[in-house]
Amino acid sequence: MRVVVGITGASGAIYGITVLKLLNSCEVETHLVISRWARRTIELETNYTPDEVASMAHRFYRADDLGAAVSSGSFTHDGMVIAPCSMKTLAAIACGFSDNLISRAADVTIKERRKLVLLPRETPLSPVHLENMLKLAGAGVVIMPPVPAFYHRPETVAEVVNQSAGRTLDLLGIKNNLFQRWGNTDS
Repeated sequence: MRVVVGITGASGAIYGITVLKLLNSCEVETHLVISRWARRTIELETNYTPDEVASMAHRFYRADDLGAAVSSGSFTHDGMVIAPCSMKTLAAIACGFSDNLISRAADVTIKERRKLVLLPRETPLSPVHLENMLKLAGAGVVIMPPVPAFYHRPETVAEVVNQSAGRTLDLLGIKNNLFQRWGNTDS
């Protein structure tokens, strides 16, 4: 399998990093794009540098490289994840405004009828945000806010993040046992 991963500047860079790590652990070929603001968010929110995150992918592309392989429909892949997905990126995708490689790769993913999963990070949501999400959902995009589940009684932030990342892999059709599922609790 081959999956494109975009990390934008919204809070929650650890979601994209965790998805990238989990895809690699499932032996999925990863193609990564990190936005300019995501680089700063990674530095502020995690113990990783942007270069360390880039080195986790099989292939890394600069966000301003609109000539990169992932910008073309002829580049085949099995899906794309944007985690976290800023409202700016979500709006760009909803309007078909491909101003960087993340929004262009997402646009191509939609037009080629491939799976696109967005983990939007914003609260509260405005009517504009909701309209953009509804528009994308109507085009077949999966909108999956990384809302924590508590039935598995997480004790760490990592357990909360892993649950959302594991569900993301589920949505891409990648079987995994990376989190405790409902009905498999010890309670």
